[in-house]
Amino acid sequence: MKWVVLLGLVAFSECIVKIPLRRVKTMRKTLSGKNMLNSFLKEHGNRLSKISFRGSNLTTLPLRNIKDLMYVGNITIGTPPQEFQVVFDTGSSDFWVPSDFCTSPDCITHVRFRQHQSSTFRPTNKTFSITYGSGRMRGVVVHDTVRIGDLVSTDQPFGLSVSEYGFKGRAYDGILGLNYPDESFSEAIPIFDKLKNEGAISEPIFAFYLSKKKREGSVVMFGGVDHRYYKGELNWVPLIEEGDWSVRMDGISMKTKVVACSDGCEAVVDTGTSLIKGPRKLVNKIQKLIGATPRGSKHYVYCSAVNALPSIIFTINGINYPVPARAYIFKDSRGRCYTAFKKQRFSSSTETWLLGDAFLRVYFSVFDRGNGRIGLAQAV
Repeated sequence: MKWVVLLGLVAFSECIVKIPLRRVKTMRKTLSGKNMLNSFLKEHGNRLSKISFRGSNLTTLPLRNIKDLMYVGNITIGTPPQEFQVVFDTGSSDFWVPSDFCTSPDCITHVRFRQHQSSTFRPTNKTFSITYGSGRMRGVVVHDTVRIGDLVSTDQPFGLSVSEYGFKGRAYDGILGLNYPDESFSEAIPIFDKLKNEGAISEPIFAFYLSKKKREGSVVMFGGVDHRYYKGELNWVPLIEEGDWSVRMDGISMKTKVVACSDGCEAVVDTGTSLIKGPRKLVNKIQKLIGATPRGSKHYVYCSAVNALPSIIFTINGINYPVPARAYIFKDSRGRCYTAFKKQRFSSSTETWLLGDAFLRVYFSVFDRGNGRIGLAQAV
């Protein structure tokens, strides 16, 4: 989720509103046993990269696919632990959940952190505000124990929202940013960086496998890579500069013709959006070539024509990454088909594209902080 951040002052209300903790069932484990892994390693051991395979230091967290629109995972905060569903977002760096002090309608529909029930909670006076593409929040920085699977970060700084707008009805409670610390406007150290600095993660990498149309099966993994989630080799793409998950893209083509990014452009690999976003004129050009017609904020196509639509090819670091129509066409609540392409709200001096879940469902992605690069491979 790319955003513009506005710093502001926030004051806590003296009135505390309590709601019961909503418990969410954790998905069953998606990884198979050691025998299957051993067989795989015997067959493919000669091609494994220096990044470790699934081992004792690899933490894998199940994600739940919400209608191909978002992927959420369960984390806990506090002592005793309180459970929240969050989006793991490579497009932002801040981690926040709703506060018990928040009485905005958007907060009331989600689980709120009851800080007075945690013995390890520590407040601060630091305040911040964030505007995302989908909404905005204001909050305060606090500290507590946070758990992601078997990873534990004590005295972790994070945000508690005191007001939210645009998040009502969303299937997640908060956002856990996985971008670089320089992108954090709450100025709190991101949880991945804190775990890395403390040696809790064996290697400074994390990876995503996003399932297609299936509620279960998606995972985010920390500290290593489980090679069973992709085919062939990982293709490594250097970051434009260390500090953001952005890479150089060579072009976007359809039916062998370049349709966008003709002189090269920037691509942000963003797990926080389900869409593929780009400049208005170029997105409109692609919609027209697909035969999509605008209706409200979306562009629709006939569902019967989806199988005949061409793949759209993103060329990155000299390698083509085709995205078939079945990946970039979604269905709305009425069963109508619309495209994943959308114009960005914020203009940029350079041509920039956001490659969200519509792209990442097709390609397994590895985010390597240690070497400043992103790995992509065909997802299984």
